[in-house]
Amino acid sequence: MIHGLLWFPLLIAFVLLAALGWLERRRQDLYRSWAKGSELAKLDGTGAARLRDGSLSWSSFEAGSFKEEATFEVKQLEMVELMSLSSGDAPLTQESQGRCRLRLIGAGKEIDVPFSDAERARQWMDQLMSRARCDL
Repeated sequence: MIHGLLWFPLLIAFVLLAALGWLERRRQDLYRSWAKGSELAKLDGTGAARLRDGSLSWSSFEAGSFKEEATFEVKQLEMVELMSLSSGDAPLTQESQGRCRLRLIGAGKEIDVPFSDAERARQWMDQLMSRARCDL
């Protein structure tokens, strides 16, 4: 009896991990279909983003689907800034890592796209600016 009680928490942990793995797999499958045909796409802990036909859109994952947050036309892009995610309007330094956001500025609008990795955000920043120049 005692041996059974000792293994029960491990059984619960296994079932919980299997359920979490299934949910993550489902989220990734939904992302693949959502990002299909995109020129540039990302999925991380802060949400998903894609660049398709000159329009950048990003979404958060809620209740088994992607909920679109906002869109931005790349040809209207004037400037991209790498900002800290939590500390207001503080720009991120080159050495900084971790969670951040890209501030897209253009056509009188400022919109923030969250990222969970600063290095990936820097790559996106370079690619978005190069595409904005190409569309001019």
